[in-house]
Amino acid sequence: MNSDAAVRTDAPLCVVVLTYVPDLAAVDARLDQHLAWLGRQYAEGRVLASGRRNPRTGGVIVCRGDRAAVDAIVATDPFIASGVATAEVIPFIASMAAPDLAGLLQ
Repeated sequence: MNSDAAVRTDAPLCVVVLTYVPDLAAVDARLDQHLAWLGRQYAEGRVLASGRRNPRTGGVIVCRGDRAAVDAIVATDPFIASGVATAEVIPFIASMAAPDLAGLLQ
């Protein structure tokens, strides 16, 4: 990407890396609850993207907000609350973004 095609931002974001416990049956038992939780986070504008890791060892979620805000949101995820997954929250400041994405970061 050429820097002229990027838009400058100062958006606080976090990448959340979920890691499943070894028992995928326990994960699958909470999947509908987790998907409903994700739907609410998208509706509230907190989550920008999410999906399974490949291979299926967990998931990745891109969230708006600083570390404290995202920690609070992640704690309510049924996967985390039930103990079928752990979460690593990685905060960063998106100093540049593709033009199509920049508007979503504000």
